[in-house]
Amino acid sequence: MSVLIGMATAAVSTVASGALSGAGGEAGRRISERLYGLLNRVRPGETATLPVTEDQCADAVRDLAELSRRSGELAEEVSAWLREATLFAQRMTPTALARPRMLPPSTSVFTDREDVVEWIEALTGEGEGPFVGVLTGPGGIGKTAVAVRGGGRLRELFPDGDLFVDLAGDSAATALTPSDVLARFLEALGVAPDRVPGDEARQRDLYRTLTADRSLLVVLDNAHDDAQVMPLIPASPTSLTLVTSRHRLPRLTAHYGARPRAVGPLSTEDAMDLLVRTVGRAAPDTAVRAVAEGTGGYPLAVCTTGAGLAQREHLSWERVAQDLRREEATPMADSPVRLAYDVSYRELPSGTAAFYRALGAGAWPTITLQIATAAAGVPEDTAREELEHLARVSLLTEVEEERYRFHDAARAHARELAHAEGGLGRTAAAVRRVAVAVLKSTASADHRVMPLRWRLGPAYRGFSARSADAKQALEELSRERENIAAVIRAAAHHGFDELVWQLCEATWSLHLRLGFHAQWIDTHLLGVEAAQRQAEEFGDRRAVGRMRVQLAFAYMGVGRADDAARELADAVAADRSCGHHRGEASAVETAGLLRLRLWKWREAAQCFQEARAIWARVADGDDGFQDKERAIALLDLHTGRAETGAGDFSSALTRLNGALVGFRSLGESGDRHNEGRVYTCLGELHRNAGDLEQALVCLDKAVRIMATEGAWPQHADAVELRADVHRRAGRDTEEAADLEIAAEWYEQNGDLAGAGRVRERLAELSG
Repeated sequence: MSVLIGMATAAVSTVASGALSGAGGEAGRRISERLYGLLNRVRPGETATLPVTEDQCADAVRDLAELSRRSGELAEEVSAWLREATLFAQRMTPTALARPRMLPPSTSVFTDREDVVEWIEALTGEGEGPFVGVLTGPGGIGKTAVAVRGGGRLRELFPDGDLFVDLAGDSAATALTPSDVLARFLEALGVAPDRVPGDEARQRDLYRTLTADRSLLVVLDNAHDDAQVMPLIPASPTSLTLVTSRHRLPRLTAHYGARPRAVGPLSTEDAMDLLVRTVGRAAPDTAVRAVAEGTGGYPLAVCTTGAGLAQREHLSWERVAQDLRREEATPMADSPVRLAYDVSYRELPSGTAAFYRALGAGAWPTITLQIATAAAGVPEDTAREELEHLARVSLLTEVEEERYRFHDAARAHARELAHAEGGLGRTAAAVRRVAVAVLKSTASADHRVMPLRWRLGPAYRGFSARSADAKQALEELSRERENIAAVIRAAAHHGFDELVWQLCEATWSLHLRLGFHAQWIDTHLLGVEAAQRQAEEFGDRRAVGRMRVQLAFAYMGVGRADDAARELADAVAADRSCGHHRGEASAVETAGLLRLRLWKWREAAQCFQEARAIWARVADGDDGFQDKERAIALLDLHTGRAETGAGDFSSALTRLNGALVGFRSLGESGDRHNEGRVYTCLGELHRNAGDLEQALVCLDKAVRIMATEGAWPQHADAVELRADVHRRAGRDTEEAADLEIAAEWYEQNGDLAGAGRVRERLAELSG
């Protein structure tokens, strides 16, 4: 019995969370609504609501058990739902197919450290895992290099792959959140971006599930604290996690038995060896020794100094040694790494030095050609040359083609110089140029992903209505998402409020399609604050409601229904206060969608009717008037879905047919995609009412429209729904044909949940 209760609890929890976040898709919605039907039968006269909290899920499980005890027929219905929901929950946990190889290559000039490498190799021989080793030491001491070197030697012991991330933990402001890293790791393990859970707890659970039986090497570089690291340790007893940090991490030792190891400087002889190998030419021992001693044995300082000598053949070793001694004697003398950076910086041409300072204006995770060009205010060709120059002298590291990264010590060095030599005004100007450039490119990509959506802000002026490269544009947004978030934070720090909320607006399609909810919430909290400050001055007062609606969607994605409802109420008030009817209607509509997901059908329908009444006040010339007919048709579609959930068949049929007329009336600029959605809803409505022939008529149209529009996820869903109608009509051949079509699409597009569900039914047919 306890096993069955556990299965039911997991099934109810997964189905409910998927319904609220929308992660389960249409299949998840239908399973959710069947659960609603069952729970509604427990206490006649009471209306069930979506179980969101743990206590509510537990109550729902008890209600299902009570329903099962009433009769054999009801027990069979509950068992059938539980079987389907359990399969759905299992399929919602994707099977990791990928074998990630994220560990970067070891440097060709790696020197000594054999004792530390041997210590790493010995970690896996100490009792039962998971095995965790922590390398600590100051910045530039070589922790990353030795972790990568040791990990590379052990790669063959971990056949399921290796994961690597720079946690950017030199400060709390730059440190990546566990959620951001979990999303990255889950994708590397084979989870499609749109299937990554929205909240950190479910990400962590999925990560542990996917790693429980795998033998993985995980390198977590530059950790800020224990809390950042602990969710990232895989569950497998045969996995090894290497952590590097400037700080001691005692909780890792307490919880995982982590073995700490301090990394110290190189000996003078090893520093001399590394220096000569980096420079690539010999020199008198006395001169090499003098330079090596000036670096303090810090490998980063050695390599930076050596790179400068390698680039300037006429720069004497004696001169470099003197410069290091002179810098060390100054009142501002810091670590050997800082001294080496000072020496390298003083050897830069004036233009390159100014370029270097400009790059330090913000904590960009990676420096692209676009960011460099904007930050320095130079042409692309100049930026490209300067980036290559800084990489040659080891002030930057090229991580991909035309994509660079600062070591955190170099970023701090460049930032200090930018403030000291350029002042806050020049730094702020560089940040503003970057923010403007990133806003332009992000808005362009967002528009290409969703050309028909409503959007605010002057960044969208002049875009054409249609675009054919939505998939590529979404990939661009995903690739740049961490930089975009950093730009939003930098713009907020410098008070560029009008850019902050517009940047948030431009990430709408990224977050709506791919999630990344932790980033979504963090950036849009800044967006709300920026929009409010703007509204109090002379900015676009409509932005407040817009930011709150988008933040509400983020909260829905992580299951925070109450927070979402609060933001939507505030959005309605904000739009109402500035007379923005379109925004108010959108906020009320979204409140209806939230209630729809919570099974509050009649409340949802009331919201949609209220939004319809607000749209009636939008007159010719008002914001949104050109989209009025389409918006009202969408509201009819939503209302039809709400009335379907409430069991009002006749009203739902009338409403959906009205939506169909509305979308058709749009002419050449119409919305065939949503017309297809209406036909799918009509097909489902007729199927539920037992009119199978009419259901097939509607679903045939839905399938044709979605295929013509290239809306393949919706096409596969309509085909699968049509297969169910064939099943109810006893048409096994037609059902099997549709299931094969759906299965092929799901498999080709990495939807393992859909493919598994369909293949399960095909197996039943063939058996």
